[in-house]
Order: sequence, then C-alpha cells, then structure tokens
Amino acid sequence: MRMESMKKRRILVLLVLAAMAGSLSERASGGSIMKKAWRTVRRVNKEGPYLGLVVPNSFELNPLLQSSNFVHSPRLPFLDLAGKRFRFGTVGKEKVIVVMTGLSMLNAGISTQLLLTLFDVKGVVHFGIAGNANSDLQIGDVTIPRRWAHTGLWNWQRYGDGPNDELALEATGDYTRKIGYLNFSDYDAIKEGNLLNSVWYQPEEIFPVDGIPEVRQHAFWVSVNKNYYALSRNLEGLKLPQCINSTCLRRRAKVLRVENGCSANTFVDNAGYRQFLRNKFDVTPIDMESAAVALVCRQVRVPFIAFRALSDLAGGGSSESNEAAVFSSLAAQNAVDVVIEFVNLLH
Repeated sequence: MRMESMKKRRILVLLVLAAMAGSLSERASGGSIMKKAWRTVRRVNKEGPYLGLVVPNSFELNPLLQSSNFVHSPRLPFLDLAGKRFRFGTVGKEKVIVVMTGLSMLNAGISTQLLLTLFDVKGVVHFGIAGNANSDLQIGDVTIPRRWAHTGLWNWQRYGDGPNDELALEATGDYTRKIGYLNFSDYDAIKEGNLLNSVWYQPEEIFPVDGIPEVRQHAFWVSVNKNYYALSRNLEGLKLPQCINSTCLRRRAKVLRVENGCSANTFVDNAGYRQFLRNKFDVTPIDMESAAVALVCRQVRVPFIAFRALSDLAGGGSSESNEAAVFSSLAAQNAVDVVIEFVNLLH
C-alpha cells in the first residue's frame, strides 16, 4: 500500500516537473537562467532520494549550518528558487535538503510544497522553537508531538447566536461545530457580555494526491509518521544543556514525546489563551509553522515528524521568566542537537 502511494506521488512529481519544464522553457526564451535552474533540479534528483529538513527562521537554522555534523555538498552547496534557498549536504550518512521557510503558516506551507514538488524527498523533519502550554515541562525541553492541529482556522459567530445555532454555511459542509469553540465572554472580567461572541475551530480542507482532484477531504489533527515517532523514543534519554551564558534552568533540559502540538498565525503570549489551548486540545508546544508542514506532507503522503524546543511559556510565567529573547538560542540549539541525533538513528 505504501509503495503504491509512493509510486503515485512520484508520477505526480514527474507530471508537475514536466509541466514546469514547459513553462520554464517559455519563460526562459529571452535568457538561460530558468532553464539552467531546471537542469540543476534534475541533476540533484538523480542523486536522491533526500531527507528534507524544514526550519522556520535563521536563528533556528544557523546552529545546524554551524554544526560539524552538517556537511555542505562540495559540488552544489545551495540552489535559489522562487525566493527560497535550498541547501544540499549530509547529516551523518543521510543526504539532506535544508530549506528555511520564514515566519507563519503560509510561508511554511509554500516552502514545504516547493521542496516536495521540486525534489525527490523521502521524508520531512521539521524543527524549531515553540511556546509551552504544559506546566509540567520547562523552557529548554524538546518536545516531539504525536500529532498536530492548525488552530487558526475559525468561523467567527454572529453576535447573539450561541452553541445551538447553526453556523453560516454549516449546512453546505463548509463549517462544523464538532471541534468546539472559544467564547470570548468567558474571559471578560466584567461579565456583561462581549460583542466578539465565539469562534469555532475548523478543520483544514485537504486534497491528497491519491484522492479525487477538487473533491475535498478534511483534517484537523495530522499525525506524524508512526515509524518516525517510534524511533524518536530512543531520544528521550538524551542529555541537553542546563545553562545559556550565566542563566541556568532549574534542571537539565529533557527530550519528551507528547501527545499534541498546535500552530496558528499568532504568537501566543497570553496566559488565558495558553490555558484554553491546553484544556481544550491538550497541547504542549504552540508555534506558527508545524501544522502547515504537517498538512502539506499529509496531502502528498510523505513521512513527517516535528521537533519543537520550548523557548517561552506563552504568557504563563514562571521562575524562569517568560522572555523568549533569553532562552531562544538555548532552545534553538537543543532542537538542532535532537534533530541531528534523530537523523543518525535513521541508519
């Protein structure tokens, strides 16, 4: 079943690349830059397949690039396409392509789709930092969620309507009340009502490569690859640093597999919303990219896993303080260290 799915994906990639080739030839009639890039992509793929390493920002990427464990390809260190830089190299015995997405779900989704459309990628490892909604964990810990959700797709309900009232376009199947809602008046200090009313969480519409084009499916929770997740158990005893410069955590950072993580185009630094997400969805890491990477991988049937190091407490506050600026470098380094160990486990 998995081999058949992989074959379908390969056929899709070849069709997309063939279409791109025609487009590139037309657009490159006045020059050779686009044609040259197309030839480079084909040459790269002859040496595949690769493991894709997807990272949001430069401060999360740099510890990997500066690590002796990452060796740049001497023949082709990188290729710039569509505003993205794809870096080629190895981590241990594994051939990798590294791409930095930039902030947000949109950038993460576009970058992952480009990676998987252009190149022969057998799996995706996503990593970076995140806010922490789990009071049992601390800053510096590296989390490995079993599944991810995009919690930023809402149907914002009309003022005066309640949980028993049908949402706009619910009857057509566009929206649902099955997942639940956030009522803003629950957080109103004066309790005299709130014009913002409620937002209902919605699943994403997805169009898998082995589905029928333009016939939508829905996904709220997206699970990581079972084999990757099982393998990640071996990382739970990994020793990580306790201090950054002269600032130390109350204990040495740990690697832990957790149940859920969530993403949205929101930097959460609010204790009320942090606690809501924890109570409603049982999430630990809160970030702005992982669910987008997961959804793209889900659509094209490519194995995926994410590692998120906790850099702040998302408004929760603690003896470690809630300053991401203090601990982000420690968290970013921890995430990279764990990813390198994971990649080495693949052989």
